Amino acid sequence: MRIGKPHTHRKTFAAAAVACLLAAATTLPAQAAGEPAAKAQLAPLVDGMYPSLESLYKDLHSHPEIAFQEVKTSARLADEMRKLGFEVTEKVGRTGVVAIYKNGAGPTVLVRTDMDALPMEEKTGLPYASKVKTESNGRETFVAHSCGHDIHMATWVGTARTLLGMKDQWKGTLMFVAQPAEEIVSGAKAMLDDGLYTRFGKPDLAFGLHTSPGPYGVVGYRAGPVSSNSDALDITFKGRGGHGSAPDKTIDPIVIAAHFITNVQSVVSREKDPAQFGVVTVGAVQAGTVGNIIPDQAVLRGTIRSYTPEVREKLLDGVRRTANASAMMAGAPEPSVDLKAGGAAIVNDAALVSRTVPALKAVLGDKNVVEVPPISASEDFSEFANAGVPAMFFFVGVYSPDDIAASRKPGGKPLPFNHSPFFAPVPEQSIKTGVQAMSVAVMTAMAK
Repeated sequence: MRIGKPHTHRKTFAAAAVACLLAAATTLPAQAAGEPAAKAQLAPLVDGMYPSLESLYKDLHSHPEIAFQEVKTSARLADEMRKLGFEVTEKVGRTGVVAIYKNGAGPTVLVRTDMDALPMEEKTGLPYASKVKTESNGRETFVAHSCGHDIHMATWVGTARTLLGMKDQWKGTLMFVAQPAEEIVSGAKAMLDDGLYTRFGKPDLAFGLHTSPGPYGVVGYRAGPVSSNSDALDITFKGRGGHGSAPDKTIDPIVIAAHFITNVQSVVSREKDPAQFGVVTVGAVQAGTVGNIIPDQAVLRGTIRSYTPEVREKLLDGVRRTANASAMMAGAPEPSVDLKAGGAAIVNDAALVSRTVPALKAVLGDKNVVEVPPISASEDFSEFANAGVPAMFFFVGVYSPDDIAASRKPGGKPLPFNHSPFFAPVPEQSIKTGVQAMSVAVMTAMAK
């Protein structure tokens, strides 16, 4: 999916990853006796603050803002952090927020949330559903938090409150970052270009999370690649227009585009190692006005996804070659081929994951912390990590296990994924799990 420039991405999570989360839904364990002291302190603390987090969540959900327009959203988050005693700087990377809290000598840990919503209409029917409209890409559009960033923000604030409530258990500096424009994979880079690591110091570690359409109470993790590389394709095939009844007097760019759309799939099926992930999708075709006119150009837009640099280069090269060959075969002018780099794959630091996962299991339960395959979607959290910071990015389920079980039965109604107009996380359990998981991850990294 492409929205303006640069492109955005659809958060459709890999079916295998969701399956791992769904499997956990049927085996949610009861709390074990002798639970760790951190868990005993953490749960009541999060329960006590939840009503205010729910109020924050519903306000953010009802008043979404799209990429680089998160003015009211960022102001609200900045105000929440100031109330906690953080040193807050606004307008970092246009609309980003950086909040710093020092608690003695120790590592600096970055905790990131994204803020932006999507230019689409919400159809959940929730009493707090968004009715907001704005201008995007030259046209009026509805705006909705259909990717869970409102859950992320409430979790982010809740984590900050929790860490301050338990600051006797950790030492170091918290760097809480509220990032704009994740949906157009531009906000993280904007903050780094605006001096995030030079003005506020380079963190020692970084954590981020994302909602997934799995069971609430369950956290998904993995070491190594978590998400895909994302590149946008924007190709204009040039022809010679004319009357639809006389195609011999024209060079039909629609036919050229059609050849490209089918032939480029041979790059995926015949040039790429079949054991390696790679996708080329054309999601938009724009050509012509009426049925009896052959246009003089056809514009294609799409997305290219991969996990490894080698596959990424092979796909990019294959797209260029196939586009040029399609035009040459028709005797057409050379096409305009614009391949734009989007988000790089998130690669979780193996040592950080191995240190964090046992702590998560101790608090959430072994069967509620599950290893998942990488997803095919992309995320610009990778920018923070690729600047030389070991990082861990994990997933938090948002649906009732009972509803998930019902959806998997024959004839069951599928539950909406991220970016669906019907995407409606269950707030309480989703936020509480997110706060507990992120708080445990940070405290483990900053333990005395």
